[in-house]
Amino acid sequence: MSLTAIAETIEKGLSKSDFTDSLKFDCGTAGVIMIADKQVSLEDGPAACTLKMSVENLEKLVTGKLNPMTAVMMGKIKVGGDPSVAMKLGKLLKG
Repeated sequence: MSLTAIAETIEKGLSKSDFTDSLKFDCGTAGVIMIADKQVSLEDGPAACTLKMSVENLEKLVTGKLNPMTAVMMGKIKVGGDPSVAMKLGKLLKG
């Protein structure tokens, strides 16, 4: 799945949620997905929380094949910034 397809999946979940924080999925050289002001973008920018992971793990995360808490504990996701924003991720993805 491409970053664009993942962003579209996230956007569908965002439209059904009350998530209002700013969050960045940083996939290194593959790019970023930003969520800010109820908008999803592939443009980089500042965010309250940054989640660093591979594109493969991001795809698993948005498709429900990877539990966010387990992924953090296993080192598949690195959290930077405000961890309380990352805790809201489950609600966003369940949308």
